[in-house]
Amino acid sequence: MTNPAPATAPGTSAPATKPASLDALRRPSGGFAMVALDQRESMRAMFAEHQDGKVSDAQVTEFKLTAGRILGPHASAVLVDRQFALDRYLDDGILGPDTALIAAGDKLTARGDEIVGEAAIDEDIDLPDYRARGVTAMKLLVLYRPDDEPAARLAMVDRFVERCRSAGLLSIIEPVSRPARSRTNPSRIHDGILAAAAELGARGADLYKAEVPLHGEGADDDIRRMCGALTSLIASPWVVLSSGVRQDRFPRAVELACSEGASGFLAGRAVWRSCIGQPDVEAALRNDAARRLQHLAEVVDAAVTKG
Repeated sequence: MTNPAPATAPGTSAPATKPASLDALRRPSGGFAMVALDQRESMRAMFAEHQDGKVSDAQVTEFKLTAGRILGPHASAVLVDRQFALDRYLDDGILGPDTALIAAGDKLTARGDEIVGEAAIDEDIDLPDYRARGVTAMKLLVLYRPDDEPAARLAMVDRFVERCRSAGLLSIIEPVSRPARSRTNPSRIHDGILAAAAELGARGADLYKAEVPLHGEGADDDIRRMCGALTSLIASPWVVLSSGVRQDRFPRAVELACSEGASGFLAGRAVWRSCIGQPDVEAALRNDAARRLQHLAEVVDAAVTKG
């Protein structure tokens, strides 16, 4: 990023520090092994599966902080949200100097039976301030529905990318395929993974976060073919997320994606989901999640080195 745009509005002023480099998110191998801890109400719902009482904000925050301390040393970057954890990460120095901090730049709201039914730019985030405090990148969730007006998605992504660039931050977009709003116009969610990439993969984002084609459950050749198609549609480096992919299948999914042009992962559930509800969550994170993360990082290193 060598041409940050001039300031035009609060939160989009010219960066006071040097623009972030994508290398800050990479492992020495050049691959990405990043942990997502920015789930909000969906994480609360995960805790609710294991207890009868109300899940407090403090409970969610504590998990995010503990997971960051334990998993951070094994990750090239960690993604957290402002609602529960971002300021604590910065104020308490949760991550070491070798692990970059990514902030969620989206505002998520429920719709019907969807915990996350709408996603928009969080306009209240002061991007230059967070850049000055040590944030490297911002992430934006984009819900792709085939019967929504594409102009609104394009405008949102373009504004997000420009705001990040102006603040010296890297931009990461995360298009996620959802069913059509109209029940009379059914669509296959997996078709939307490629359709979203065709629409949004060349809008200037520094990194693209994609769903694993077929959520890792198809034949290897089919997953490879769809990953190759993603590579042809996405202008930037891209990584996979783990939502929808079985934990035991995710390492293979990462390997397949990287064999066809992906550069790693930015994933949460496949790393730490099974630790929630354990009698000793901290021990589960240390003994189970950390090992899974280390193995995934080794998969990425081997794949990108081979490629």
